[in-house]
Amino acid sequence: MNARILIGGALLAVGAIVAGAAAPGAAGSTPQVAIENFRFTPSTLTVPTGTTVTWVNHDAEIHTVTSPAGAFASPALETDEKFSFTFNAPGIYAYFCALHPHMKSTVVVQ
Repeated sequence: MNARILIGGALLAVGAIVAGAAAPGAAGSTPQVAIENFRFTPSTLTVPTGTTVTWVNHDAEIHTVTSPAGAFASPALETDEKFSFTFNAPGIYAYFCALHPHMKSTVVVQ
């Protein structure tokens, strides 16, 4: 009986690990980047090709999400406004806030 409990517990643990690893890419989930305290969080986000990323401005200040290469550019985002972009090609996408150029971050698309 102890062997059954150990095997059952091991299978549950493996299932939880697999489910946890799959969660970020699960259908219907949209990775978010928070804009607050004059920074983007996370500072680097890695996603699979075809993923839509949403930025949410939690600051009291207006911010933008701007690719220096011209891949995407949000309008000025007021507090709690959102901007989304779908990354259809692999690559490293740098971006910054056009109003506060010291705010920089990256999306890595695999």
